[in-house]
Amino acid sequence: MTQVFNFSAGPAVLPKEVLGQAASEMLDWHGSGMSVMEMSHRGPEFISIHEQAEADLRELLAVPANYKILFMQGGGLGQNSLVPLNLAGRKPHGAALGPATIDFVHTGSWSGKSVKEAARYAKVNVAASSEANGFTAVPPQDAWKLSTDAAYLHVCTNETIDGVEFNFVPTVQGDTPIVADMSSHILSRTIDVSKYGVIFAGAQKNIGPAGLTLVIVREDLLDHALPICPGVFNWRAVADADSMLNTPPTYAIYIAGLVFAHLKRQGGVAAMEQRNIDKARLLYAALDADDFYRNRVAPDSRSRMNIPFYLRDESLNDKFLAGAKARGLLQLKGHKSVGGMRASIYNAMPIEGVQALVDYLNEFAGRRVSP
Repeated sequence: MTQVFNFSAGPAVLPKEVLGQAASEMLDWHGSGMSVMEMSHRGPEFISIHEQAEADLRELLAVPANYKILFMQGGGLGQNSLVPLNLAGRKPHGAALGPATIDFVHTGSWSGKSVKEAARYAKVNVAASSEANGFTAVPPQDAWKLSTDAAYLHVCTNETIDGVEFNFVPTVQGDTPIVADMSSHILSRTIDVSKYGVIFAGAQKNIGPAGLTLVIVREDLLDHALPICPGVFNWRAVADADSMLNTPPTYAIYIAGLVFAHLKRQGGVAAMEQRNIDKARLLYAALDADDFYRNRVAPDSRSRMNIPFYLRDESLNDKFLAGAKARGLLQLKGHKSVGGMRASIYNAMPIEGVQALVDYLNEFAGRRVSP
């Protein structure tokens, strides 16, 4: 098989070792005579898979004991609806009567979707936005205009489309919980879970197949759902049922568990973070070498995971993509909403893939590179 490197933003590349193990276990998981796809989610075989996956994720992220880990469905966009449905019932002391207020920092396409969804269920306060400058930086925190009575503050800590990443943990007033959409960089860098009230992430970037969504929620935030929240999506009900309130995405949980075990063998999240730093530095250096390519994001807000870039002469876009495909460099076309190119270099992208892309960037730009 020809070597290819898949730079898709998601569903994204998975570790070859994980895919190989899943292939070897496809027809018979651990002598059970069943594929994981065929197992009852309440049977002992799948229960063991589920429990191990949860335990490994808790270890990888050092999730405190007073947080629940939920395996849910609906993707990141689904959680953008489920977060206000589960938290807009929280009324801080002194909050005004009527719908809750939710604070947002608007840093790109995904936080923009979050604002629109939350506005269906609560009052929205956009405390800061980088829309005016084209979503090229995280707004400085000293310019944020946070509410005094917000039910929570919502941030998207890595914007998959716009390539903007938080390099700090926000500070809030009082006990306002921070809700973080970490879909496109979870497990790529060390985080202090205790700084957040809720962390959620779609699996299809750094974890596994599309269809699984992780929610890490502090226990005191489980009982603030609006009456209109569907029971199957109520975090308290899901937590009390150990994510078995309905049939969970069993195969996606199984693959996620294999990825978690793989990450532990690789040295954990800290080791992955250093690799991701090295990969991102390599790619950004090639993009910044001259003005043939442009990355528009401010250096202190650049994502390590999703790197959009543009050719100086965009009439060459099709030629660039065709040449990349011929070299096995796939899925480099940028999102339709912003154009250009985008390289997503998640945990499973090896540095050899980034180097292959850098070599092509230099070749296409006609640069002389020392051997």
